[in-house]
Amino acid sequence: MLVLPAIDIKDGMCVRLYKGDYSTAHKVAESAVETAKKFEQSGALFMHMVDLDGAKDGKPVNSDLILSVRNNCTKIKIEVGGGIRTMDTVDFYIEKGIDRVILGSAAIKDPDFVKAAVKKYSTQIAVSIDALNGMVSAEGWTDTSEVNYIDLAKRMEDIGVKYIVFTDISKDGMLSGPNLTMLDELKSSVKCNIIASGGVANLKDIINLTDLDIYGAISGKAIYTGSLDLVQAIEVAHAAKHNGKGANI
Repeated sequence: MLVLPAIDIKDGMCVRLYKGDYSTAHKVAESAVETAKKFEQSGALFMHMVDLDGAKDGKPVNSDLILSVRNNCTKIKIEVGGGIRTMDTVDFYIEKGIDRVILGSAAIKDPDFVKAAVKKYSTQIAVSIDALNGMVSAEGWTDTSEVNYIDLAKRMEDIGVKYIVFTDISKDGMLSGPNLTMLDELKSSVKCNIIASGGVANLKDIINLTDLDIYGAISGKAIYTGSLDLVQAIEVAHAAKHNGKGANI
């Protein structure tokens, strides 16, 4: 299993939120570039970045900072989400060296765009499914739909999506553990690679996710607070891979 350390950007700063609430944003690091370098030095193979302003505004806002991380951290792979609603934006990020682009709100609002992006870039496209009480949220989690997360995942699988980033919003930033029940149901429902996000707090959570044979686990706040040691987490996930759990990048 992959462990993907996370950097969320708001107003040009590295922040974390509670349950996706923008009013709870608090700074967790001085420099996105230096934080990414530490992740790289810790042995992380892939990192997760989100343009929170972009997610809410529907267009890239912090792309310069994200690309600065890309240009200064050449060994680690980077996936980016937040505000990616057009093919021009997908093209922009991939042409600038971003390894995987995450489409969120578009999965509900413009599935034809997702289909076109997958046709063009294949496994460099992931879809983020963020759910509250099982129902999918969009527009930077400010808009809750009436679409069930499993139903949306199946639709995305049908159009060729290979990677799904799943977040139970009620767990995000709470350090209370991921929603293993929802993740297990999701993994049983589709053949996509599932990346778990939200609530990953400690090594026990990493072990629980490897037991579910989840492809990847995103962790942000736990790494910043020290409740999860990134080096240890990567070692545990790597050991699970050699035992037949998880997937290659």
